[in-house]
Amino acid sequence: MPLSHQFSRRTLLRGLGVSMALPWFESLRVWGDEPQGRNAGSEAPVRFACFFSGNGYHSKEWWAKGSGKQMELGRVLEPLKDHREKLLFVRGLYNEQALKGNIHSSQTGNFLSGAALAAGGAIHSGTSIDQVLAQRIGGQTKVPSLVLACEQSMASVHKNYSMLYSSHISWSSPTTPTPLELYPALAFDRLFKDSSQHGDKSVLDAVLDDATTLRGKISKSDRVKLDEYLNSVREVEQRIERAGKDQQLQGWRPTLTTPNIPRPPDGVPQDIAEHMRLMCDILVLAFQTDSTRFCTLKLNNDHSSLRFPNLNVDYMIHHLLSHTDGDDWLKVNRFFTEQVAYVATKLQAIQEGERTALDNSILMFGSSMMSGHHDATQLPLVILGKGGGTLESGRVLDYLGKPNRKMCSLYLSLMAKFGVKLDEFGDSGERLAEI
Repeated sequence: MPLSHQFSRRTLLRGLGVSMALPWFESLRVWGDEPQGRNAGSEAPVRFACFFSGNGYHSKEWWAKGSGKQMELGRVLEPLKDHREKLLFVRGLYNEQALKGNIHSSQTGNFLSGAALAAGGAIHSGTSIDQVLAQRIGGQTKVPSLVLACEQSMASVHKNYSMLYSSHISWSSPTTPTPLELYPALAFDRLFKDSSQHGDKSVLDAVLDDATTLRGKISKSDRVKLDEYLNSVREVEQRIERAGKDQQLQGWRPTLTTPNIPRPPDGVPQDIAEHMRLMCDILVLAFQTDSTRFCTLKLNNDHSSLRFPNLNVDYMIHHLLSHTDGDDWLKVNRFFTEQVAYVATKLQAIQEGERTALDNSILMFGSSMMSGHHDATQLPLVILGKGGGTLESGRVLDYLGKPNRKMCSLYLSLMAKFGVKLDEFGDSGERLAEI
């Protein structure tokens, strides 16, 4: 079936230059024509998101033990404590190819693919799991995949490896890192506008007539859900507008003829806390509206230059801070985890039939090294959500010392949750039986 036909059968709110996908409704089939099976009819789809923060975590505070409500979490992961029953702590997996080079870029460019990386400044990795899914089934949504970032990519070479590897976890092909969307306003436009022209008209104003017609066709409870959804779109739209007027979201812009402070790196937002929170809100909106089912959110680069004045940690860039393993490093780690917890909490509050949007998601959070000391022999990894009921959560899985502890084995298992069953991916031809 042509992808255009699949999309045309979906229920959308439409207006001049705008189309807006709808959240799950109990009284109206909104997901369009999809293959028969677990996603048939009006059953909400499964989504996948990967949250990445570079340079690893505090070496003594990334841990979990126990199960369910009794699961204990190290201080890096404590912000996720309300979601322990929907959490998988995975220990001991690694990418064998990432052990070559022993430098940030050689450990990050294959985080989601397990592929061998070309050295000598060349660019060659592997298609990442999010893009494999997007290329195979992403045509069921308006946006096949959303690739968000809070720090711009780097194009230099460091110790024989391109720094593009440190800047991109999503790869559309072995030679093509997927373009990053750094600006919340543009990411928002991509979800809801049909062209690259950015006018002043509100997205909601454009679809108001269609929304009014829809209200007369759905149940009372679904009208409440529609109103909540439209209000959430309006709230994010207004926040982006306010922040844009304050010049907070388009990178640093000097307000003096001669700047009185050094110019920070291109693309680093003035207010990193607000920038990350908006990106999290856009991710939630994208999933809630089924505008996309596949998203990566790179909170920062590996070998990152971000600073954190919002945490009173402004004296050292992220990369150098990662070598300290001190209290400020822990504070920054928890700040990243709080972004994931925020998304999980928002998704948990969205009811989709008998499950929540978090139940219908697979949220992966981790880094390409255990700590800032370049230890890639085991990768820090947490998974939140239940994959539409296909994931048994509230567990700690330890693969250290086991024969199959490849990250790509995990990816084979996760892709199968979406009906994408490959014989091999990256360096693995075997799924993880426990996932």
